[in-house]
Amino acid sequence: MTNSTEAYRLSRQSFISGVMPAEVLRWPAQEVLDLLEARYGKGPVGRALQPEEAVASPLAAFVAEPREGARYSRWLRSANMVGINVRTIGSFWQVVKYALTLPDCQSAVHLLPFWEPGVVDSLYGMSSWRINTEFFSEELAQAQPHLDTVEKQLKIVVNLLHLMGKAVGMDAIPHTDRYAEIVLANPGFFEWLQRKDKEIIDHSADLHRAVERSVLQWLTAKDGAVAGLTWPEDPVTFFGHGYGENNRLRVLFGESQKTDQRNQRRNLLVQWLFDKGYEPVPATMAPPYRGIEVDPSDKAKTTDSEGRVWRDYRISKPEPMSRVFGPLTRYKFYEALDDNREWAIDFTRPRKEVWEYVCEAYAEVARTYGLDFMRGDMSHVQMRPEGVPLEVDAYYDIHKAVKARICEEKPWFGYFAETFLAAPGIMAYGDEVDHLEQADADATLGDLQSMVVGSPVFMQQFRWYLDILAARQVAPSFTLMTGDKDDPRFDEFYLSGNEARLFIGLFLTDMPSYMGLGFECRDPHPAPAPNEHYTKLYVFKLTEGDKATRGPYVWGGNKALFERLTRLRLLAEQILPEIEGARTQWLLPPDPTAGNKLIAWTQAENPRYVFVVNLDLDKSLQNAKIPALPQRPGAVLQPVAQLLSGEAPQELAFNGIQYQLPDLLAGAVGVWKVLMLDD
Repeated sequence: MTNSTEAYRLSRQSFISGVMPAEVLRWPAQEVLDLLEARYGKGPVGRALQPEEAVASPLAAFVAEPREGARYSRWLRSANMVGINVRTIGSFWQVVKYALTLPDCQSAVHLLPFWEPGVVDSLYGMSSWRINTEFFSEELAQAQPHLDTVEKQLKIVVNLLHLMGKAVGMDAIPHTDRYAEIVLANPGFFEWLQRKDKEIIDHSADLHRAVERSVLQWLTAKDGAVAGLTWPEDPVTFFGHGYGENNRLRVLFGESQKTDQRNQRRNLLVQWLFDKGYEPVPATMAPPYRGIEVDPSDKAKTTDSEGRVWRDYRISKPEPMSRVFGPLTRYKFYEALDDNREWAIDFTRPRKEVWEYVCEAYAEVARTYGLDFMRGDMSHVQMRPEGVPLEVDAYYDIHKAVKARICEEKPWFGYFAETFLAAPGIMAYGDEVDHLEQADADATLGDLQSMVVGSPVFMQQFRWYLDILAARQVAPSFTLMTGDKDDPRFDEFYLSGNEARLFIGLFLTDMPSYMGLGFECRDPHPAPAPNEHYTKLYVFKLTEGDKATRGPYVWGGNKALFERLTRLRLLAEQILPEIEGARTQWLLPPDPTAGNKLIAWTQAENPRYVFVVNLDLDKSLQNAKIPALPQRPGAVLQPVAQLLSGEAPQELAFNGIQYQLPDLLAGAVGVWKVLMLDD
């Protein structure tokens, strides 16, 4: 047992600090359970291992004494979140092991989509509401034989994470795989087109009626999937709420545990619809959103394993960020204008049955597994051409509606939005921040992870995010790396500056942060590494092409970076309890002109520490100064820690106006404790 493991066992430290994550993931299940029992007690751990039990969320204490009008989800505005693609580590059980390496200050765990995937096994192209059996752990089932289903394992993993003090979140996705079981069992919840070779011959508003009739014709021709089941022959009744989705799924595809049969029958039904030209309308991104056509080029034609020839689509009148996502289809949340002749949406006519379905589905997941927040996938979608309205109702935005539904049961349930804070009209109609406020988002991802630390665009955006944080209802995240930016195309962002990223993320106490799994030991890639070294390429499963992976995810071996980031996490263990929740007082805020790349801050009330970062990754700083603290003009600044400093830590000389900093190497960070002469 390592010293850090012993410190964790005895509750002297909140995480395992001296062991690389890849090694912790190899620890035997029983050894991990013994360690948890030693720290938290045999009784609490034993209870957490019972799927019928629910360990209270650490956030439940926020509402022990409810106050009218309180917004209990505001905790997300300053949470430090870690994103985990479960596929990269193999199972839900491995999440618990990985969480052993996360300090208390990284208190929120975002699990990327964990439902059955569809085409190319894309996590974001969910096929059904069933939990992905790929994430079942044989190791855990052997150690705890009663945990014999993936659903039970997910339940107890959330229990254990709650016991460890972590909030746990899911993705809320406004689309599915184009031919998901969800789509085929509910054609009326989606938008359809009919294609003949290179032409869309029908995209009328009620085309789903013809699809419903066709599905029933197929069912009559092929018979039900379960012997002895009968079904209504009238489409209105069959696809109605009374008969129900579960009955439709059984009769169309079979019992949930018979995955091969379900996939086989789904493929037969897809073929039936394909032969008639029926396809769900693919999801789109960015204005104008609407108005698609078949891409006639040869490169837009693909032939699948069944010999079906598919065509990609494109926006008829594209703008710079317009995209069509061929494998996905968005729920049809509103009726169309003029029978959809011009692809226009009637936002005054929400399709309430669809809203109810989506809201209740996500509420049931949160209820069943004890989840505390959601990441709203594609939260940047705002399709109203006139922009963000002044007044909105309950049917303005699906993520707003999902959050509201779950908050009825869990007032602390938070909404972390996936937007990149692009300029108005680029990713959405209107202003994204206006939209996020109207959608009741607590925090948003932002795009700092897509910029080189200290670059002009980074400095400009960082400063703008701080302005949003101070003035608006939604908090931009200081995002270090995400699972979809850990990709060969983005290697340049992480060649250096990673210490500064984590330092800022942890010690800006009134700003949220997000760190994707693998950041802590990511190797620098001056040239692209093999695909197996990138978490993004495990969001889907491809066996051919430039995004193919062969074998499991390969952890980075950057021990030097890991040790430096571990020092910062241990420093956070020491410092953050003293300044938790403190408002930031900027001494040197980010310079949006990028002329000065030194930043420094303290706490607005009762300053305890001063934090300094050289955001210039190319140049060291000599003879740099920071101004006196407004609240403590005569304070002594004693060194606590410095990383990448050119000099030994020392008390800062003060001239009555400014403090003289030591030399700071490129990317250096430092902390000084604020002392008054009478302290």
